[in-house]
Amino acid sequence: RLQKLKEMFMSKFGSAPKFYVRAPGRVNLIGEHIDYCGYAVLPMAIEQDILIAVEPVKTQVVQLANTNSLYLDFSTSVNNIQINKTKPQWHNYFLCGLKGIQEHFGLNNPTGMNCLLDGTIPPSSGLSSSSALVCCAGLVTLRANGKTLSKVELAEICTKSERYIGTEGGGMDQSISFLAEEGTAKLIEFSPLRATDVRLPSGTAFVIANSCVEMNKAATSHYNIRVMECRLATKLLSKSKGLDWKKMLRLHDVQSKLGVSLEEMLTIVEEVLHPEPYSTEEICKCLGISLEELRSQILSQNTQDVSTFKLYQRAKHVYSEAARVLEFKKICNEAPANAIQLLGELMNQSYISCREMYECSCPELDRLVDICLQFGAIGSRLTGAGWGGCTVSMVPTEKLNTFLKNVKKAYYQTDVQRLPLENNSLFATKPGRGALVFVEA
Repeated sequence: RLQKLKEMFMSKFGSAPKFYVRAPGRVNLIGEHIDYCGYAVLPMAIEQDILIAVEPVKTQVVQLANTNSLYLDFSTSVNNIQINKTKPQWHNYFLCGLKGIQEHFGLNNPTGMNCLLDGTIPPSSGLSSSSALVCCAGLVTLRANGKTLSKVELAEICTKSERYIGTEGGGMDQSISFLAEEGTAKLIEFSPLRATDVRLPSGTAFVIANSCVEMNKAATSHYNIRVMECRLATKLLSKSKGLDWKKMLRLHDVQSKLGVSLEEMLTIVEEVLHPEPYSTEEICKCLGISLEELRSQILSQNTQDVSTFKLYQRAKHVYSEAARVLEFKKICNEAPANAIQLLGELMNQSYISCREMYECSCPELDRLVDICLQFGAIGSRLTGAGWGGCTVSMVPTEKLNTFLKNVKKAYYQTDVQRLPLENNSLFATKPGRGALVFVEA
């Protein structure tokens, strides 16, 4: 693959690349939509990745090309980075990583570059192709400008810089992209960012199945609405407990300020919040603020016109999901005889909560989870933001081949649109390694 990329680079730019950077996609085994609430998640890097061939150049221009002809070439001056939030095209994710490194070091005359990108992560599939691209671009810019940073610093910069495209993400994707190690999943905790190895049980395979419904987080408001609902739930819970609600941003902040367990937080949610949706008027009344203050001080740009928010359901999902992550890690560490059964149950509970409480599933994902469970998965759930994208299933190794064959038949071969996509849409994966730089010898 490197050789092929090198040949394409030479025919495109007329010279050879000086180095290559690779950043992996990821699958989140458990802990959906809780990283931006401050809670730990449990992802692993997958073998699919973004690979970029790079040649630093004397001109102050970045030229970007893609091996996939669907993605158009792009070039811009390195001193005038404009990121378009209205149409999140592929090159804008590269520019996020580039801009993040430039700003971190205050680079006045950054190096120009010729870059050719090759990606094997299915786009808009919930396997974090966009964050892998942001991380790859950050590492490319770092290397081209002769700078160094730790993996943790890189992850934190790339998390921040991906927000230039308008997604209020939490940092899981960028952290696992840099901190992943082959053969192990990671418990990723935030503030401060740290990663702990989690050994997955032997005798099982993790299988990714793409629903073939594309979901681009930056192109819709579903994702940011959920982030805001969690933020509003944080404010209301804080105020009811006499905390300084203006300073509280994440559901984790409420728990740590109150010094209570996740189970106790679930009880507080039951006491304080009602299951019916909250109107903006009711939220303003609860907090004693005007609609103008709500919009300017709390809501994000693309959630200004939302008139109702579900706070009870979202908070309930977050606190219960955060507890499932810790339980998952505990089972992996202690490895009881029925570990696989217990982990499967946690994955299934996580999925039900995503579907019922967080409402981030879709009919195709529901169908796919059903098919996976029917053909031998012990646990199956959506992974990534949801509303499309992929499922991850835990399958006993001895059932793997028949499982793959049956799922192909039941989900991909019954649909004309999915049929051509089946080969790249269903695969078993092992925990892969994190981002790397290869230098031309």
